[in-house]
Amino acid sequence: MPNKMPNKMPNQTTDKLIIFDTTLRDGEQSPGAAMTREMKVRIARQLEKLGVDVIEAGFAAASPGDFEAVKAVAETVKNSTVCSLARAGENDVRRAGEAIKPAKSGRIHTFIATSPIHMQHKLRMSEDQVVERAVSAVKWALEYTDDVEFSAEDAVRSEMDFLIRVFDAVIRAGAKTLNVPDTVGYSIPAAWGERIRELIERVPNSDKVVWSTHCHNDLGLAVANSLAAVMNGARQVECTINGLGERAGNASLEEVVMAVRTRRDIFNLDTRIDTTQIVPTSKLVSSITGYPVQPNKAIVGANAFAHESGIHQDGVLKHRETYEIMRAEDVGWNANKLTLGKLSGRNALRQRFAALNIEFDSEEAFNAAFQRFKELADRKHEIFDEDLQSLVSDEAVAQVSEYYRLVAMGAHSETGVLPVARVIISIEGTEHQADAQGGGPVDATFQAIEKVAHSGTELQLYSVNNITSGTDAQGEVTVRLAKGGRIVNGQGADTDIVVASAKAYLNALNKLHSKQERAHPQL
Repeated sequence: MPNKMPNKMPNQTTDKLIIFDTTLRDGEQSPGAAMTREMKVRIARQLEKLGVDVIEAGFAAASPGDFEAVKAVAETVKNSTVCSLARAGENDVRRAGEAIKPAKSGRIHTFIATSPIHMQHKLRMSEDQVVERAVSAVKWALEYTDDVEFSAEDAVRSEMDFLIRVFDAVIRAGAKTLNVPDTVGYSIPAAWGERIRELIERVPNSDKVVWSTHCHNDLGLAVANSLAAVMNGARQVECTINGLGERAGNASLEEVVMAVRTRRDIFNLDTRIDTTQIVPTSKLVSSITGYPVQPNKAIVGANAFAHESGIHQDGVLKHRETYEIMRAEDVGWNANKLTLGKLSGRNALRQRFAALNIEFDSEEAFNAAFQRFKELADRKHEIFDEDLQSLVSDEAVAQVSEYYRLVAMGAHSETGVLPVARVIISIEGTEHQADAQGGGPVDATFQAIEKVAHSGTELQLYSVNNITSGTDAQGEVTVRLAKGGRIVNGQGADTDIVVASAKAYLNALNKLHSKQERAHPQL
């Protein structure tokens, strides 16, 4: 990637990189990952604790629910800027402005497409019309805040001369941050770095704004492209926790931050991020969205700091830096094991939750978690920190209105005989029982549930992950269901994987019934 800094630099000091997190907006566009207002607030609090500079809380004009979620985050967060996305239309911008009004520091992020294919086929607008609309959107936004960001959607396929014209116009209109998105994940690092460098060199007054990059991961290059942009003058990176996002996802916040931190010899930049909060934030986002983190995921995967090779193990034991370029503790991993059991009291559990930076909104919420802890301790000899994270995840699952509730179930499987399952499910207080056969105990359980629910859904994903090690480990199940164009993820955890599967399936059905998940536009 090019590493020659452009002649004109942004006005942001060269030793600071702004981290713009869009987990609550772009990350939420992952199939089935839409969140309730309460879930967004909970993640926003953790992002604030992580030290994120800007939290893009949602798309206020997308729906009344998203407007209220952005507003709730704006009312809650004090130490990060709260941002709402808005298309370059007056209604969108004004909805965003109203939603961020309570924020101590608020931003409106407005965008319009600038590539020929988008302007011709989607917008059906001329270049002049696009420039005029972009300028108008910035001016509308300035009525609410002086912190206005403008994005040229599909900048990767936009003509350079037209990009320069648009960016020049919005700078003169008052935009403070210019974002250059690789909306479709098309670029490669050398080309992307060169594009950023050329824009900064050729756009008039480019040194008066902060240049930003927003890269998608369709070719697996989102982080590499983002870092190439930073090498060539970008001073804001738009990213998500765990690389969450539609299609192949976005640039991963944890990978960008740790690359810049680990290779200060190249980047010479700092961020506000408290890296010890990375793993807790990753686990929280994973538990709420239902998107598990793959074991070999950089930084936050379970195997990120594991060594199987004997040569590697020997080297690490003799001197850690032989095979580790980061310390696991620096990103929030720890080897602590909770030695509490069913005889342990509330105070000991409360202290461990505090050590894990897990907070509860009320004493009732803590008591519910304590009760689940006691129930788990009856079934599991050793309780690990990951089990506690799962208990908190169960709280998020329980927030979904229980139209369907699992009362009891049983499943039987033996060699040479079709597995069978029996479920008793309460629907609005009335119990229903059903029996079914299936290809396995989980399939039989789902078939039995469907005999009661008659949901007509399509099962798109069934995923099982062990929360900890050992044969008595809890299994965490994710179920993805689709119906009528809507997609939801359901989650369930239990030491019995069939029970966890039933919980996950019913959680997904409850989400479909509550209509809490919704479609979002794309940037």
